Amino acid sequence: MKLATLKDSTRDGKLVVVSRDLTRCSEVGHIARTLQAALDDWAHVGPRLQRVAEGLETGSQPFTRFHEHDAASPLPRAYQWADGSAYVNHVELVRKARNAEMPATFWTDPLMYQGGSDSFLAPRAPIVMPDDETFGIDMEGEVAVIVDDVPMGVSAEEARHAIRLIMLVNDVSLRGLIPAELAKGFGFFQSKPSSAFSPVAVTLDELGDAWDGGKLHLPLLVDYNGKPFGRANAGIDMTFDFGQLIAHAAKTRPLVAGTIIGSGTVSNKLDGGPGKPVGEGGAGYSCIAEIRMIETIESGGPKTPFMKFGDTVRIEMKDESGHSIFGAIEQTVTKLEKQQG
Repeated sequence: MKLATLKDSTRDGKLVVVSRDLTRCSEVGHIARTLQAALDDWAHVGPRLQRVAEGLETGSQPFTRFHEHDAASPLPRAYQWADGSAYVNHVELVRKARNAEMPATFWTDPLMYQGGSDSFLAPRAPIVMPDDETFGIDMEGEVAVIVDDVPMGVSAEEARHAIRLIMLVNDVSLRGLIPAELAKGFGFFQSKPSSAFSPVAVTLDELGDAWDGGKLHLPLLVDYNGKPFGRANAGIDMTFDFGQLIAHAAKTRPLVAGTIIGSGTVSNKLDGGPGKPVGEGGAGYSCIAEIRMIETIESGGPKTPFMKFGDTVRIEMKDESGHSIFGAIEQTVTKLEKQQG
């Protein structure tokens, strides 16, 4: 089953069930007005939504055309958004970029931060920033899960059973602001603006053999200004699976239905070392910071600039038949215009 939220006059939009080919959708306000409402009563609502999904595929369900540009993030806002760093290769490279040592515990204990969840960007909304010179605007292509209620102290195995939906993320980062902010010892805030999620969130059964219970084994397709930038496989080099990430988040608190847990930037090594660009036969990168670090290692300094006004990133994932699973996140960096008055 595939679910989306269409933008309307309300903050949280309206929930629709989307066909597998992402061309048609059915409104389900009589079942659940919003995705959060559906998650709050998933045991009862989920099967009813599934029947609508089946009707869409057989042609027995009334539908309208589905356009990705009309979609908000599946959850336009959420009770909680916690982003991990499951790909320790990425963590290692980015910390090197700011001359920070990586503790050995990072390989055994997940890294996670609590992001802002009050205003997610729509998947085709621009990344609006006042500055593109000093902020160091970067995309971060990720996978995320939405969970049901999770009790405190849950095991990783139990946590895997709480996963209800999967989607993609562009976790926008402002690299130029991160070092000074982390130096204060209180974590990210200004350096982590609103994230965007894929037009569609899907249930686990839609992923077939690509989902192994805790990891999604498909390439994450990241295009930058129309050219292939990243093709890293989300199931490779993932040190901590989603069960482990959820259990980590729930160690000292319960998680409510609708909590989003992110994987962190998808990152693959090459022959045990840093990856190579797609154009050189590698899997490329899911963020700019990684290629800058590798350029620094190889030539003493970065060559690839961070995102500027007018730059566009596209993040997508396709099944083995080449069909888009979640729809595409496609965002252009634009300048914040000061309001008059």
